[in-house]
Amino acid sequence: MLEFFKSGGVFMWPLLFCSILALAIILERFWTLRNARVAPKALLSDVMTHLREDRVTLDYIRTMQAQSGLSFIFASGLLNSKHGRRAMKESIQEAANHVIHELERFMSTLGTIAAISPLLGLLGTVVGMIKVFNVLMTEGAGNTQLLAGGISEALLTTAAGLAVAIPSLVFHRYFSRRIDNLVVNMEQQSTKLIDILSSDGSAR
Repeated sequence: MLEFFKSGGVFMWPLLFCSILALAIILERFWTLRNARVAPKALLSDVMTHLREDRVTLDYIRTMQAQSGLSFIFASGLLNSKHGRRAMKESIQEAANHVIHELERFMSTLGTIAAISPLLGLLGTVVGMIKVFNVLMTEGAGNTQLLAGGISEALLTTAAGLAVAIPSLVFHRYFSRRIDNLVVNMEQQSTKLIDILSSDGSAR
């Protein structure tokens, strides 16, 4: 493996860095974008239970604020429920924008890795082919070892660039779709909370 890496030339180093960074982002996003963490299914029913039993205290809301995702959004709505439906919707929207920003963290970096990795591989290919032509010009076609080295460098960087770019692009699309689904789910749950608080007279 080490010889394989060395054969690819200097452009294997930035590709190695891109692969490590992409792997770290993918693992972090898998952990962060879990349904149970962002939008727990039982959260709305738990809030409704507290509302019915008149147990929505400031401590309860602060506990929700300390969490992420839908809990943070619900906390903003509950804090502003007595100021009217419009104020509650605006506070929920503001909180949702913050949550969405957190959900999209590192996504642009992952997309950038997917875009530049094949370009780095292509650049390595060009450099490798330049070396091949330089060998042909100076020593002719007789020095097969140098020729093979240049061709190997050209092919390895292309393969490495694609090996980094393809999974990065796949997971970027996957996480983008996952974020969209989470946002739609949180929007539906937030609308239900607003309707509940408005119908029971908490927000007018």
